[in-house]
Amino acid sequence: MIASLSVILICQLIGEVIVRGLRLPLPGPVIGLALLFALMILRDRFTALARGPLRENAVEGTAKGMLAHLSLLFVPAGVGVVQNLDLLAQRGVAIALVLAASVVVTLLVTAGTFLIISRLMVRRRQSP
Repeated sequence: MIASLSVILICQLIGEVIVRGLRLPLPGPVIGLALLFALMILRDRFTALARGPLRENAVEGTAKGMLAHLSLLFVPAGVGVVQNLDLLAQRGVAIALVLAASVVVTLLVTAGTFLIISRLMVRRRQSP
């Protein structure tokens, strides 16, 4: 489990290095997750990579264990909110409006993306 966790954290570290080195406007863990995904795909295609922590779904088992306890990661965020209740009281309405607007924008972009992709797929099926 420690070796598998090391693989996950090394991918995250590489993602952070790439983002900071190239000054990309993305979170490092997102790049790290993409690297981990690519590593898992390569491991499944090339059996020579299925060694050590990459063999027998060890990384997947470790990730499932981490996800089972994901709720613990929200404790520091909750403590941060409680520590800044005065700020929340001052700007709570603005924060709520921004959150509501971001939800609406996210829903509209998701629905628009779905419609565009479904139309492209229908066109692809209809063309000979």
